[in-house]
Amino acid sequence: MSQDPVESTRGLMNQTAHLRHGFLDVLGAATSAPVPTIAQRAMNSPFVATVYERLWRPTAFYFASGLTHRAEQIRAASALRLSTAHRLLDVACGPGNFTAPLAAALPEEGLAVGFDISEPMLARAVADNSGPRTCYVRGDARRLPFGPETFDAICCFGALYLMPEPFRVAGEMIRVLKPGGRIAILTSYAPDVAPLHQVMTAGARSIGLTMFGRHEFVDLFTAAGLVDIDQQTQRALQFVVAAKPGTAG
Repeated sequence: MSQDPVESTRGLMNQTAHLRHGFLDVLGAATSAPVPTIAQRAMNSPFVATVYERLWRPTAFYFASGLTHRAEQIRAASALRLSTAHRLLDVACGPGNFTAPLAAALPEEGLAVGFDISEPMLARAVADNSGPRTCYVRGDARRLPFGPETFDAICCFGALYLMPEPFRVAGEMIRVLKPGGRIAILTSYAPDVAPLHQVMTAGARSIGLTMFGRHEFVDLFTAAGLVDIDQQTQRALQFVVAAKPGTAG
């Protein structure tokens, strides 16, 4: 019999977590997510959490990249090689719109952990995207509550540009990735053409988003010793995947 996903997830954590509303919480009921920008405030809205999975996210990202939501999921599962992975961490998982389908691509005993700071988003994830291979955790992605080399695959789709310290978050993702594991991110992209880059960056900044160029995450992954780095750019988004060298013990 498969182990309960909540208990399996507890076994991976290096911090105490309490089960609240169906998800594990390392921050506590009195801790609120920081919401200094319009974009971050939206991500902590119960209304946005309700419409995000079925309306906002698929529509917005289709216009931003030209890919359908299903095409994104297929690309992610392939890039992360989930058919041979066992533990997946989905950082900034929102309502679990990627966590659940990616969990289905794992082997039978696999576990997908969705991680977010927003209580409304996690409440939707528990309600809409729970399953025998999924567990959701509330915490701060700048301090992931897992030990080094815990996950075979790690992703963060459509969130790094919302975060106040995106490169610190990426560093944490690399820390908890096992040798031989794979990491994938989908984030904003502003072409290097100066006038276009300036316009896109200024517009995004006005609502609290960060537009990244072609080199920031590729350089970060390279400096961290990751290999097999591949970057795809589509319109206003970039998809970057890489592997941590070595073999998991």
